[in-house]
Amino acid sequence: MAKKFDTNPLDPNFPEEVKAKAAQTASLPDSNGSTTKFADPLETEEQTRKFTETEFGAFNSSFGNQESQPTVYQPQKLHSEDAQTKSRSLNIGSISLPENILMMLPYLPFGYIGLITGIIELIFIPKSEPRVRYHAAQGIAANLGVKVVIYVLGFLAFGSDLVEVASFIFWLVTTIMLLVFAFKAWQGKPIHIETVQDLTDWIEDKIAPQK
Repeated sequence: MAKKFDTNPLDPNFPEEVKAKAAQTASLPDSNGSTTKFADPLETEEQTRKFTETEFGAFNSSFGNQESQPTVYQPQKLHSEDAQTKSRSLNIGSISLPENILMMLPYLPFGYIGLITGIIELIFIPKSEPRVRYHAAQGIAANLGVKVVIYVLGFLAFGSDLVEVASFIFWLVTTIMLLVFAFKAWQGKPIHIETVQDLTDWIEDKIAPQK
């Protein structure tokens, strides 16, 4: 019997009861040792490519086929714009010349060849050939600008040896520059001379093709 001032609220036999319950074991139903079979996997598309023996040997010669060499990819050669430019021919009067030659001639710095050929091209080449007409007008503008500066420096060179040297250096540099432009035009590469752009547009507009 519990005492009046007993402060222990637990049953005195509680620890023994807990130990007895913990010692008990649960009995499992008898399954007769059967196993559960998983469902067959779904057939899906193969994610890897299978090579035949011939393909595998050609793909990598390090696996059982030392004599065969891997196939080297060779991209298809396309006709470039440069090749098309060199193959085309345009008529100037009764004379037929390749397009790249016509674009090259106006830049030649020898005498007045560039100026004369550029003017002839603008007269005979129709506006349906804007590339040739543009190079003709730009070649005229470049040669004209160079010759004007050389004439001015040549006039001033009578009173100064320094100006004469500067005139020679300018002539040499511009001659090399025009030859480079002529070579690029012959290759069909684009050429843009910013300093003579306005003069180029004016010349191309004023010299209309012959009807």
